[in-house]
Amino acid sequence: MRMVLQIVVLIGLMAALSPAGAQSRLQRGKLQQVQDAYAAAVRWGDFENAWQAVDPVYRAEHPMSELEFERYQQVQISGYRDLNSSTGPEGTVERQVELRVINKHTMAERTMRYRERWRWDPEAKRWWLVVGLPDLWHGE
Repeated sequence: MRMVLQIVVLIGLMAALSPAGAQSRLQRGKLQQVQDAYAAAVRWGDFENAWQAVDPVYRAEHPMSELEFERYQQVQISGYRDLNSSTGPEGTVERQVELRVINKHTMAERTMRYRERWRWDPEAKRWWLVVGLPDLWHGE
């Protein structure tokens, strides 16, 4: 009888934990999709499309002008490499990225690092980039 009770409790725990695990796998799958799409947009110089992955709250607080988007046309991304990922504060995911940036006017290439931070939006059921587009000029 005791063995049957233990099995019933174990099955109940597995059933209770299973949806959370499935949701987590679903979220990780969606994170991979949005990160891949974002990385492709950056690599191909489509920063207006990459901007759509940025959190709407951040976009409202930091609007991009046409001039700022035009500035991204002065560079070409020749490399985008994921260095590592980790869990950040409040369930965010942080990803360290290495970018290889070519200035189209001088043809000089340089390497820089950029830290992405992604948050899960339970209402929209998607991930948002909460740090904006990379500052390829380091504030210059």
